[in-house]
Amino acid sequence: MPIYVYWGEDDFAMQTAIFRLRDRFVDSQWLSFNYTVIPATQPDAVIQGLTQAITPPFGAGHRLTWLVDTTVFQQCSTDLLAELQRTLPAIPENSVLLLSCRNKPDGRLKSTQLVQKFAQIQEFSLIPPWKTEQLIDKVQQAARELNIKLTLQSAQMLAEAVGNDTRQMYNELEKLRIFASFDSKPIDKAAVAALVSNNTHNSLHLAAAIKDGDSAKALELITQLIEQNEPALRIVATLIGQFRMWLWVKLMSETRQDNAAIAQAAEIANPKRVYFLQQDVKGVSVKQLASTLPVLLELEVSLKQGIEEILVLQTKIMELCQLFC
Repeated sequence: MPIYVYWGEDDFAMQTAIFRLRDRFVDSQWLSFNYTVIPATQPDAVIQGLTQAITPPFGAGHRLTWLVDTTVFQQCSTDLLAELQRTLPAIPENSVLLLSCRNKPDGRLKSTQLVQKFAQIQEFSLIPPWKTEQLIDKVQQAARELNIKLTLQSAQMLAEAVGNDTRQMYNELEKLRIFASFDSKPIDKAAVAALVSNNTHNSLHLAAAIKDGDSAKALELITQLIEQNEPALRIVATLIGQFRMWLWVKLMSETRQDNAAIAQAAEIANPKRVYFLQQDVKGVSVKQLASTLPVLLELEVSLKQGIEEILVLQTKIMELCQLFC
């Protein structure tokens, strides 16, 4: 009775895990019979999925039933809850039920509490772009999976180039893997610079331009980010995270807190990075950094209200740059 719940916004990582699950359980010769994908838009999707899951597989291997973007962890009727209570314990050992969704399951719902009793739950959340240590760790972990040797500097450069785009990270690592097949030495920065597609215009560079009061560069970066189809709300989330971290570092540095305390408060994984962040905010004041957060909140609200994206971004970015002039 294997039951799995996958949730999170990292679509590529989740899809990779789902394909591994499928290949692990479903016999390739019986794939068309024993692998069923049911989208949430389909009428009575959950009921159909439970009916499929309780049906023994044809031929060899297991059956895998995948309920895509299920809403059962956000809302669940009394009738559907009763069906879950009846069906989940009865799913055969050679049948696998997978439920996936983007949002974290609501632990207050009885349906979530019920599924948790039977399921293995795995999170596939995107790492915030400003958490550079975690991004570097992810690059290094993926490199080990692919048997690629990277220097620390090359891993840092790759993490900066791809950010939290898992799909691009694996694509770039695959190119580096082919390159490395001709050389046993660890891949260095020069190779990464030559081979990796670096979208240098990312939201962290935008934050730096704002902090420097460089409105021309900030507006240019906004245009390029939108042209790269970077979601506006994701840009704002990155800016909020970065300026909040800078504020913590500046505020606690002025009160002479040690680096370990600063790292803990600002959620910085490596205390050694505090020194470099202190250099980032050396020329700005606590008041300037604190003033950015209300403006960013207003920007977030405006975007969620549907105000024209480019216009509100340009207006608020100019306002933010003025804080540092």
